[in-house]
This record gives sequence, structure tokens and C-alpha cells, in this order.
Amino acid sequence: MADFVPLTRLLAARTRDGDAVHFEVSEDWLQGRTSFGGLISTLAVQAMRDVAGAGWPAGVQLRALQTSFIGPVAQGPVQVAVRVLREGKNVRQVQAHVLQAGETAALLLGVFGSERETTLPGLAPAMPSIERGPDDTPALPFIPGVAPNFMQHLDMRWSDGGLPFTGTESWHSRIHLRPKGEPQPLPLELLTVLLADAPPTPALSRFKRPTPASSVSWELELRPVAHELQAEGWWRIDTDAIAAAGGYVNQVSKLWSPTGDLAALGYQVVTVYA
Repeated sequence: MADFVPLTRLLAARTRDGDAVHFEVSEDWLQGRTSFGGLISTLAVQAMRDVAGAGWPAGVQLRALQTSFIGPVAQGPVQVAVRVLREGKNVRQVQAHVLQAGETAALLLGVFGSERETTLPGLAPAMPSIERGPDDTPALPFIPGVAPNFMQHLDMRWSDGGLPFTGTESWHSRIHLRPKGEPQPLPLELLTVLLADAPPTPALSRFKRPTPASSVSWELELRPVAHELQAEGWWRIDTDAIAAAGGYVNQVSKLWSPTGDLAALGYQVVTVYA
């Protein structure tokens, strides 16, 4: 089994060279022949903060993140080149270009915004109830060579919807999840991005044998979450496939914080190779 490298340690080892930030992706963060997409997006957001966000006032939060996964990111060094596209009074738009061995692996656009004065009343959706909580749902063991390597960093418990490759006629999943093995709490912004891409597409539950799938594009809209959240709290992500044809799946996800607040909305195009 590959050495276990917590995300906090991976982030602490990063280096900066001008407008580029360098990371070393370890084998335990792989997902097949590439790295876990949520990790790549998380590293890109950290690089955006390092290069563009150092002088920003407190309260500027990541509001949206658009990711195009272009090529695989293997184990080893990764560079994230950051470019500020525009800085307005409240909104800042930042591009991150992820490269490995000189090849483009991903392009991301982060939209960071501070709160505005508004007369618009707040609207906060309530987290729907589900039958089984995390304590009523068994933990899945990490089996090297069967589960993707990155899964050892997460405690994920399926409450509803079929598990991958079980031949279940389901198009949805309801999963309790939290990070595992981190020696210290992760910044909530990074944790939100990481967890929002964790579940496999629900379409994989319809197959009876391992079938590869990969994300093509991912749009994430983030909502402010309380900064005093407990590091060990259970999050929940609800994912629904809303259309599928020609080997592509369109799906939407809602990530709920441990306090039951909506933390992020995700929209994804996934390819299924079967």
C-alpha cells in the first residue's frame, strides 16, 4: 500500500515561484491512472489564495469554481500557474492552469466575492431528512487494488442509493462523509471543495462489474458555512443523475455541512466507458 500522506502535509510541502505554486502528488491520492479530481481542484484553490489572495481583506470567500479536467495528473510534481483576470470592488476572478510535465491537465476559474449590502431577504434551504444517519450506516473498508487510492482519506457511508457495481437500478446517492487521517483541521473552503467531488457518479451503481468513469467538467457554487464547524463532524452529499445518453451523465449534487446548512451546489458532466 502507498504511504498515507494527509492533505495538510501535502499542502504544507508546497513551494511558490512567482505566480506558480508547486505541489507533489503522492500515490495515495490517485484515482486510477490520474489523481482524484477533488484534490486537483483543492490544490488549485490553495494556489489561487497563495498568489492572488494574500492582500485581500478578510471575508472574501470562494463563491464559484469551474473546473475542466483536460488530462491525467499522475503521481509526482504538479504546477499551478495563477493569473488574476479581474478584481472589482466585491468580486475577484482568478484563473488556475494546472500543468504536469509541461502538459495542461486542468483549467479552473475561481470567483471570489465579499458580502454586499442588500435589501434582499436571505434564503436558506433546509437539509432533507433521510432514513439512516452515519451511525446507522456501516463504514466501507478500504481495499487496496479495489477501491481508488484516494478513498483511504475519506470516511464515506452510503445511506441511500446503490453502491457502485452492485447492479442497482438507482440514479441517486445519499452519502455521509468526512475526512479521515488528518492531523489538524482543514480550512473549510478547501474541505468543501474536496468533499464536493468525492462521490462516484450514481450511474456506476447500475453496473455489475467495475466500469471506468471520469469527470469532464465540474461547476461548483459555494455557500458560506460557519467557521466554527467541528473538524470531525459528518457532512452529507446528495447526488442525482438527471440525464444520461451517449456515454455521458449529467448530474447535480448538494453538499450539506455538519450543521445542516447548504455548503455547495455542484453540476457535473461525467463520462462512463461502457
